[in-house]
Amino acid sequence: MRVLAFAASNSSTSINRALVEYAASLLDAAEVETLDIHDYEMPLYRSDREAADGIPQPAHDFLARIAAADALIVSFAEHNGAYPAAFKNLFDWCSRIGRDVWQNKPMVMLATSPGQGGAGRVLDFAVNAAPHFGGNVIGHLSVPKFHEAFDITSLNLRDGNLNEELRALVNQLSKTEA
Repeated sequence: MRVLAFAASNSSTSINRALVEYAASLLDAAEVETLDIHDYEMPLYRSDREAADGIPQPAHDFLARIAAADALIVSFAEHNGAYPAAFKNLFDWCSRIGRDVWQNKPMVMLATSPGQGGAGRVLDFAVNAAPHFGGNVIGHLSVPKFHEAFDITSLNLRDGNLNEELRALVNQLSKTEA
């Protein structure tokens, strides 16, 4: 099984990247590719820009990475209750190529933040929006109070209940087929 894992975050020290990498590390017998959305930076989407210049190559490249995967693990940062602008722009450009951005891949959606909300608002939005964009969400998990729940040194969830929940989601993902 080939799994594509990434953080929908524009922070170079992303706690969502740490979470998604930890989740991916729980997969047995899987080939995991972790990508950085910074490698897919493009100008801000505008319909007149698209009409004049077409769709930038990084959008095609990002969709090709999804196409090459059997499953996805995505962890969403939350900026004012929504996607970070960098991810939203990437997603907008990709959706212009085709509405099924997620390409019906089985996916686990995660989110975390330093606060009690655990980026739950953006996670709820992402989970509810996914089916409209070819998303096959098999499970999702919000991790509140990241710095208390996660040991950044050992890259491990300290919270036993959250850890078991994440392990169950990853196990379920490993048993699905695209």
